[in-house]
Amino acid sequence: MANYVGIQTQIRRNNFRSVLLLLGFPLLVLAAVYVFLMLTLPYEGQIDHSRVSEAFVQVIPGVLIAVAIWFAIAFLFHSTMINKAAGSRTLERKENMRIYNLVENLCMSKGMKMPRVNIIEDQALNAFASGINEKTYTVTLTRGIIEKLNDEELEGVIAHELMHIRNRDVRLLIISIIFVGIFSFVAQILFRSMIYGGGRRRGKGDNRALLIAMVIAFVAFLLSMVFRFAISRKREYMADSGAAEMTKKPRALASALRKISGNYRVQTVKSDDVAELFIENRPDRSSGLMAAITGLFATHPPIEKRIKILEQF
Repeated sequence: MANYVGIQTQIRRNNFRSVLLLLGFPLLVLAAVYVFLMLTLPYEGQIDHSRVSEAFVQVIPGVLIAVAIWFAIAFLFHSTMINKAAGSRTLERKENMRIYNLVENLCMSKGMKMPRVNIIEDQALNAFASGINEKTYTVTLTRGIIEKLNDEELEGVIAHELMHIRNRDVRLLIISIIFVGIFSFVAQILFRSMIYGGGRRRGKGDNRALLIAMVIAFVAFLLSMVFRFAISRKREYMADSGAAEMTKKPRALASALRKISGNYRVQTVKSDDVAELFIENRPDRSSGLMAAITGLFATHPPIEKRIKILEQF
C-alpha cells in the first residue's frame, strides 16, 4: 500500500475507479429502490416478483433523472460549495509571494498548470486539494500552516496536495462525495419524516414502508462510505510518496506531518465531506471496539505510520 507505483499507473487506476463510481453509485441507488419495492408492495404468502419488476421499470427513469440532476448541480457548483463549507477565500499573489513561489516552482518542475490558491483564516495546521478539472483545481492552506511551517516543510505539504491533483485523486473523491451525498440526503429526509410526520399523518402500513426505506437508505449509505474511505486511505500513502519524489525531501514532509498531527482540527469547517479532503483528518481517539469502528470509517491512515514510512526513504 505504501509503495509508489508510478504516476501514469495511478492516473489510470483513478480514472478507472471514477468510471466505476459513476456507474456503481446509480446502480446502488437502483438496487435500494428495488429492495424497497420488494418489501413494501402488497403480497399474499410470497413476493410477486413480476409485480415488483413492473413497478421497478416504471420508477427507473425518475430515479436516474433525480441522480443526474443531483450530480449535475454538484458538478457545476462543487467549488463554490466547498469554499463556503471550508470558509476559504482566494489568496492573492500580492498577499503572499512566498506561497505562490513554492506552488509555481513545484508545478514547473512537473509541467503542471498552476492551480488556484485559497486560504482559510484558521490557526490550525492543515491543507487540501480540490477540483474536477484544470479550471477548478485548487490548493487550500490554513493561515496556521503558512505561518508555522518552514519553507521545506510547506513545500512538502504543497507537493502532497499537487500529487492529489496530478493523480486525479481529487476528481475521484469529489465524485464519490457527490453520490454518497445522495444517500445521506435520502436517509436524513426519511428520518425526519419518520420522527416528525410519520405518526400523525400515516397509517401503520405507511409507517412500515417509511421505516424500511430509511433502513435501506442507511445501509446503502454505510456501504458507499466504507468503499470511499478505503480508497481514501490508500491515496494518502500515494500522495506522500509522490511528494517525497517531487521534492527529494521526504523528511521535510515527515516533519510537517508531525507538526500537523498536534493541531489539525480546523474550527471553521463543519462539513465532514470537506474535512476528509484535508491532509490530516481522523476521528477522536478511542480504544477497544470503538477504535475498530472508527478505524473502519477513518478517511486517513494513521499519521504516525505515514511519518515512519517517509523517514525510511
